[in-house]
Amino acid sequence: MFIRTTSEITVAQVFEAYYDCRRRKRHTASARAFEIDLEANLIALFEELRDGAWTPAPASVFVVRHPKAREVWAAAFRDRIVHHLVHRAIGPLFEPAFIHDSCACIAGRGTLYAADRLERHLRSATENWSRPAFYLKADITNFFGSIRQDRLFEMLAHRVQDPTLLDLCRKLVFQDVKQGAIVRSPERELALVLPRKSLFHAAPGVGLPIGNLSSQFFANVYLDGLDQMIKRRLGFRHYVRYVDDMVLIHRDPAVLLAAANAIREHLALLGQTLAESKTSLAPVERGIDFVGHVIRPFRRSGRPKTHRNALRRLESAPRADFAVRCNSYLGLARHAGSRAQTIDLCRIAIRRGFRVDRELTKVIVRRASASAGRKRSI
Repeated sequence: MFIRTTSEITVAQVFEAYYDCRRRKRHTASARAFEIDLEANLIALFEELRDGAWTPAPASVFVVRHPKAREVWAAAFRDRIVHHLVHRAIGPLFEPAFIHDSCACIAGRGTLYAADRLERHLRSATENWSRPAFYLKADITNFFGSIRQDRLFEMLAHRVQDPTLLDLCRKLVFQDVKQGAIVRSPERELALVLPRKSLFHAAPGVGLPIGNLSSQFFANVYLDGLDQMIKRRLGFRHYVRYVDDMVLIHRDPAVLLAAANAIREHLALLGQTLAESKTSLAPVERGIDFVGHVIRPFRRSGRPKTHRNALRRLESAPRADFAVRCNSYLGLARHAGSRAQTIDLCRIAIRRGFRVDRELTKVIVRRASASAGRKRSI
């Protein structure tokens, strides 16, 4: 039995979606511009949603070059509020049916959750690293750029019975982001993106923009059938997926090879393929690089390349920003369980004249005492 939602969108829902949207984004230029006349802007958005008149505004597109060149599509701030509104409304229709090992864009299931789940599966499959096992690691070629919009909408319509929400889903899924796109990167940077990975070169009816909350959630909906097939039909107990990155664990490598073929067949029905160059089968003792963590028997660390980049950036970081940046990296190293990487970060902090607490968890910024301040002012 599916949960049904009311077809009437309320002002309270729009305000709640706004507060979700501005979390950790309140100081961006778009959020500040929207907040100048907050109530009027939210009421206007509510009225458009109520009347069915809302349509997505042209999106901004820019290129990020790390770790490789790709397009990022940024929706207008008021449209991002709608993304949160839709996610809050339809999330409860889908998330109870998702497997526990489906991660990303689900509350409490970020990269740390995914790494913890994988380590738990590894320990279970190897009986706490005492027996040999193998892993199959794979991802999907150009995942977001190859999603079939009509197929995705069918999946959404199967559970979203409310006509108002379904209409919003239709507008988000079938939006042609190329129309009126605001290009923020120069032509030379756009040329760095491979044509098959660019929505500017995508076939009609194919592809979702990277960068939208709705796209991230729709990815879980799109691949839920794959998760169910691996868990239910193939019977894999030890499996984790983060967006399109997946890891399967088994003691028999032949079983994993057969699973890879089953995954290829399932993806073909969705118009997608495995990235064969990134598909690997290896013993678990070699370690698994997954969501920024490298998990080996009895130890875990951050990805070496990520750690090297962190050290380089801290060496050149402005002193005013150093403590915030270093504390962020210390948090990542702590969650990854790497003492050596934590010590490397602390050494840079000490060399640059900062103090670190006894537990090596944060950089302490020295502040002048109030009394010293009074003396200087006399």
